[in-house]
Parts: sequence; structure tokens; C-alpha cells
Amino acid sequence: MTIERIGPPLRAGERETLRAFLDFHRATLARKCEGLTDEQLRQQSSPPSALSLLGLVRHMAEVERAWFRRVIAAEDVPLVWSETDDYQAAYDARDADRTEAFEAWQREVAHARRIELAAESLDVTGHQARWGEDVSLRLVMLHMIHEYARHNGHADLLREAVDGTVGV
Repeated sequence: MTIERIGPPLRAGERETLRAFLDFHRATLARKCEGLTDEQLRQQSSPPSALSLLGLVRHMAEVERAWFRRVIAAEDVPLVWSETDDYQAAYDARDADRTEAFEAWQREVAHARRIELAAESLDVTGHQARWGEDVSLRLVMLHMIHEYARHNGHADLLREAVDGTVGV
């Protein structure tokens, strides 16, 4: 199955543009993982780092959950892979289940989309407890774009180290 990745609009409103850039980056991560075996997805390809593509997928599920569900929607939900709010735990994918990781990520993306669409504006705020501040949906979407862009750079290097593929 080929992952559809649609480029962001060249002329659109702020919210539509943010939504499109975020979806573009989500699709980029999925494409970086496409066609790999479970073992390849778990491969820690940049020693001494334990980072893997599957670890990135798990981490992004946590990040989606934290920013949209916990911050903007004020849902009292724990992280997926850590009972102690340790975002680093998701990176450890040595024994991770591929299906569980991708389903959790897609579930959190669906929640995030629902929350963003239901918000009356980008000015809606939620409390970011780790910062001790209220933040806007606008900031959350920009932060998520930044988070995906940074980790997609990691995914570029990881994918190339796994099988030599570049530019997906």
C-alpha cells in the first residue's frame, strides 16, 4: 500500500495551512516506514543511539496524545508506553509490536484530528502542565509540525541506514 502524501496548499487560510503541513509530516513518517520488515523497523541504525523507526512511531503516538488529548482536550489519559510520563520510554522498540505501535499512532492521530476540527478557533487554549502555562491550539499545531519535521529528519537517516533508501 502506498501512503498518500499531499503537499500543503500554496494559498490557504492559516488553519487549513497548519492542518495540511501537519498531515504532510504525518504521511512523511509513514512513508519512511513503508515496505520495511518488523526487524528493519526495530533496527537501531545509528549507534550508540537506540533510536529506530518504530521507536519514532511510538514516540509520535505519545506526542500526539499529550498535546491534543491531554493539553487541548484536557483528557486525563496516561501515556501509552509509560506510567511515569517518561516520553523516552516509547523510543525503546527492541521488543515492540509493529501492529500495536502503528495502531496506537493512527488512533492518536485520529483523536488529534477530531479535537482540532472541533475547536472553534486556533485561539482555543489548554494547559500544558509541564510548562505551567496555557497554550493555544495554534502553538500546539506549530509545535507538532516542528516535532514531526525534526523526527522526520531522523527518519531519513534511519531509513537510509536500514536499506539505503533516500528521498521517500
